[in-house]
Amino acid sequence: MKMFYAAAALAITAPIVAITPAAAQHEGHEAALTTELPIETLMANDAAKAVVLAHIPGMDQHPAYDQFKAISLRALAPYSQGTFDESTLDRIDADLAAL
Repeated sequence: MKMFYAAAALAITAPIVAITPAAAQHEGHEAALTTELPIETLMANDAAKAVVLAHIPGMDQHPAYDQFKAISLRALAPYSQGTFDESTLDRIDADLAAL
């Protein structure tokens, strides 16, 4: 019975692990850079960081950066008080896709 529960747990989590960006990178496929990734992931890539900062200057210097860096730009947009919107995010995505 314990074996069944272990197998069931693996079966449930295996698809989730298979689609994560880290898993894709380990398989030799680099994950696409998009505004759906955590901000800290984009900022860790020099080219992506340059794109983000070109559209949202000073984001990495914001006093609350450590509090919001783990979420995506798309998730942060509604709380940005108009600093950036959907059209800004679409332009960032287009520039990231061109990298």
